[in-house]
Amino acid sequence: MQDGPGDTALQLGCIMLPLARYRFRFGCADAARLPKYTGSAWRGAIGHALKKTVCVTSQDACPSCILYRSCPYSYIFETPPHPDAKKMRKYSAAPHPFVIEPPAAPGDGVHELGLTLFGRGNGYLPYMVHALQQAGERGLGKGRIPMKLVEVRQARPVDSDAWEPIYERGGTLRAHPADIPALPAAPAAVRIKLETHMRLQRDERLVTPDTFRFSDLFSSLLRRLSMLTSFHADVPLETDFAGLTRMARGMEASSIRVAWKEWTRYSSRQKTTIKMDGLLGEILVGLEGKTELWPYLWWGQWVHAGKGTSMGLGKYSIQAASLPNP
Repeated sequence: MQDGPGDTALQLGCIMLPLARYRFRFGCADAARLPKYTGSAWRGAIGHALKKTVCVTSQDACPSCILYRSCPYSYIFETPPHPDAKKMRKYSAAPHPFVIEPPAAPGDGVHELGLTLFGRGNGYLPYMVHALQQAGERGLGKGRIPMKLVEVRQARPVDSDAWEPIYERGGTLRAHPADIPALPAAPAAVRIKLETHMRLQRDERLVTPDTFRFSDLFSSLLRRLSMLTSFHADVPLETDFAGLTRMARGMEASSIRVAWKEWTRYSSRQKTTIKMDGLLGEILVGLEGKTELWPYLWWGQWVHAGKGTSMGLGKYSIQAASLPNP
């Protein structure tokens, strides 16, 4: 008997995208002076430090460089798709192999930055450690708040809250291989908490609280997982994309409590401020009869969804829940 969309999706519940989660612990005497959300500042600082470290041609534009497809900086921050990549014909760059997870609020003298690397991106961890160390010393934000890298820890196992030290300043990096998060059994319902600005698009327009649909989140997530596995893993995601998308479009969230939150960041590259408004809040979704969607929703906690994921946007967490009585 041929597998249906549900069978295919569940077989691929263990999506073949190895990942590793790290925490960089910095000493920072002026942590209170940092911006409330440091994701965009860190992304820019890391990119600058990494390019300064590895660039040997000093060209302003990476695409015209002879090393474009073999340079650590271009792979991590420009991420050029292969010229024959069918999935990226409309785009100039593939999804980056990382996400940053800044702390919710600066600590007293301590700043902890989360970093997740996907697939082959984990082979560049030493470059990222060095770049983060250099970025911290150079200073973060407009005030150039200096930081000193003290320690790097890794989640063991990857989907746990147990963190093992793998590097201390001046020591040897002892990272563990990337792993694949374990998929728990699908609950009857899930509560999805949007923890950082979720910037979803439909028909090239940002989705607002008034226009939000569950399928906006799921379609963005499914597309992102497909792209990440295609460009950063050995086994691309193959499933019934059309069938899963139709299923998501036929679902309605039992409860949507999301609000539009404004945020403007300054882009040092573009020399201007950029609006990064997005959704925050909670969504309650029933999964009975729709468990085919569960593996992808579970995976979304590690890869994020929507726009701006590399700077930490689109992060959400999942909790098993019960639907209210009718």
